[in-house]
Amino acid sequence: MKIYYSNYFPPKGFAAINLFGIIIGRKEYGSLSKYELNHEKIHSRQIIEMLWVFFYLIYLLEWLFRLIQYRDRVAAYYNISFEREAYDNDTNLNYLDNRKWYAFLNYMYKKER
Repeated sequence: MKIYYSNYFPPKGFAAINLFGIIIGRKEYGSLSKYELNHEKIHSRQIIEMLWVFFYLIYLLEWLFRLIQYRDRVAAYYNISFEREAYDNDTNLNYLDNRKWYAFLNYMYKKER
């Protein structure tokens, strides 16, 4: 897993972003913690499961749906199923050892964060 740091990307307020398995961290926040890295590793697994393009397509569509639902960009982001799975399990450093394929589907209809 490659990790790069940038002064401008991801947007302020976000420590890192995963683009096709490459992690870009916001330089001003310093090195990513083991939990932030685990969060991004969970996304890497999701990306592989969804054959890259479908991950980003569903991510965007679900964000738009959640934006209509919550009328708030941040709430929409935190309630995307991919994010909910990653946030709920990023402190469990062994999560990926036992994670079932397509586990994010369990978060699509689960009560909001």
